[in-house]
Amino acid sequence: MKPIWIVDDDESIRWVLEKALARENLATRSFGNARDAMDALKTSTPQVLVSDIRMPGETGLELLQAVKASHPGLPVIIITAFSDLDSAVAAFQGGAFEYLAKPFDVDKAVELIRRALEESLREASVEQASTETPEILGQAPAMQDVFRAIGRLSQSNVTVLITGESGSGKELVARALHKHSPRASQPFIALNTAAIPKDLLESELFGHERGAFTGAQVTRRGRFEQAEGGTLFLDEIGDMPFDLQTRLLRVLSDGHFYRVGGHQPLKANVRVIAATHQNLEQRVKDGLFREDLFHRLNVIRLRLPSLRERREDIPLLTRYFLSQSAKQLGVEPKRMSESAMQFLATRELPGNVRQLENLCNWITVMAPGQTVEIKDLPQDLIDEQGSEPHLVAASEMALTMAVSSSSAATQVGALPAADAPPGGALMHGMPQAVAPNVMSYSAANGADKESWLSLLESEAAQMLSSGQSEVMDALGRQFESTLIKAALKHTHGRKNDAAVRLGIGRNTITRKIQELGISGVKED
Repeated sequence: MKPIWIVDDDESIRWVLEKALARENLATRSFGNARDAMDALKTSTPQVLVSDIRMPGETGLELLQAVKASHPGLPVIIITAFSDLDSAVAAFQGGAFEYLAKPFDVDKAVELIRRALEESLREASVEQASTETPEILGQAPAMQDVFRAIGRLSQSNVTVLITGESGSGKELVARALHKHSPRASQPFIALNTAAIPKDLLESELFGHERGAFTGAQVTRRGRFEQAEGGTLFLDEIGDMPFDLQTRLLRVLSDGHFYRVGGHQPLKANVRVIAATHQNLEQRVKDGLFREDLFHRLNVIRLRLPSLRERREDIPLLTRYFLSQSAKQLGVEPKRMSESAMQFLATRELPGNVRQLENLCNWITVMAPGQTVEIKDLPQDLIDEQGSEPHLVAASEMALTMAVSSSSAATQVGALPAADAPPGGALMHGMPQAVAPNVMSYSAANGADKESWLSLLESEAAQMLSSGQSEVMDALGRQFESTLIKAALKHTHGRKNDAAVRLGIGRNTITRKIQELGISGVKED
C-alpha cells in the first residue's frame, strides 16, 4: 500500500498526524508546501492526500485541482484553520473527499483518513481488475467472425450490444473491444446490473453526494466517473430496473448525468458496451425494457456463439484452462487422453465456456492421475446430465469423503443434531450419479469405499426412525461443516485457498463460514 501524504506548512500539524498514523501502522510522507507535493506527483502517488488549504505559494485548492486533473480517483482531505463556508464550498466543488477544520480531534482525523483509505483501495481494486484481460481463444468459424467484428469496431466509439448465452464470454469480448480501441490506456469498468440491489444500483452507476441518503457520509464517484475517458461495460442490461433505464437513456442521449443528491451536471466521456443473455426485443414487447433505450444500445449487435456451436474449440479451451488451473494451484497440468477429449467434445455443456473452465478446475483437483481418462470425469457428465452446480457438488463431496474416510473414528452425522450449525446444505439435492465418482476417489486413497455410505445410511435411518423432520438439511449441515473445516485445515486456515480447492467462489465460502460459525479462518 502506498503512503499517505501530508501537506501542511505547519510542522506541528505534520508531526501530530505522522505520529497518529504511525500508531495505526500507516506509512506517511510529509511536505511543507504544495509545490513540493506537485513535483512529487510526477513520479509517485499517495494512497490518500491530506492538505492544508492556505499555505505560502500554491494553495491547497490549487493542489486539489492538480491532483484531480491527473488522479481523479485519489481521495483528498482538505484541512484549514479558516472554517468558513466559502472554503468548504470551494473544497467540495474541487472534488475533495472531506473537509476538516482546525483545531481537530486527532482520533476523528485518523478515522476520516481511514475512510478515505478504504475508498482509495476500492478504486484501486476496480482499476486493477480493469487491466486483467484474459485471452479469447477460438479457431471455429463462428469465433473467427467475432474476431473480425472486434477488429472492425476497434477504432470506433460506437455503442455495442453483445448477446449470447450465459458463460459464453461476453465480458471477454467487451474487454477486447476496449483493449484494441483508442481508449485502451483509460479505465475499463465492468458492472453487472443484475448483481446490484435496485436501491444501490443508481448510486453505483452515477455516484452520490455526501448526505444524499442515510449512510452517505462522503461523496462517492460512480462507475461513469470511474470510466471517464474509457469504457463502461454494463452486463445483464436486460435486468436493469425500468426507472433506471430512463437515467441511462439520458446519459446516452446527451452525455450528462447527476450524482444522487447532486445538482451539478457532470459530463460523461465514456464508451458504453452492454451485454445480455435475454431477448431484449421480447422484453420490449412485454413492457419490461424501454424501446428507446433498446435502440440506443442496439447500434451494433455482436452475437457470441454457444460452445455447442464451436465444439472444435473445446480441446483448445480445455488445454488452456487446465494449464491456468494448474498454475494457480502450483501443480503440474493434467492431460486429457485422446478418448477423454473426444468424449468431452460430444457433451452438452449448457454453462458454455464458464462451465468448461469449472470442469477443468475440478479435473485439476480431483482426477487421480496426470492423464485423465473418461472414467475420471464427473459421473453426471458421463451420464449426460452435466451442469455447473453438479460439478461443484461432486468436487465438494469427494474432497470431504477422502478426508472423512481416512480415520475410522470420523463419521458423517457424528455431531448431535442439537449442535448442528445453521445454514443450507451443499449436498441438498445431490444426484446419486455422483456416488461412484466419490467411491473411486476414496478407494484410491486406501479407504473402504463402503464405510462412509454405511455410516450415512445408518445415521439417516436412526433419524428417520426417531421421527425427526428435515433429515436432509440436518445431515447436510454437518456434512457441509466437515467439508469446509477439512479444506481450511488443508490450507492452514486460508479461506481463499480453501475456496479454490473446493471449487466454489470466495463469496460462497465466506457466507458459509459465517452461517456455520467456523473459526480459525485467515484472509489470503
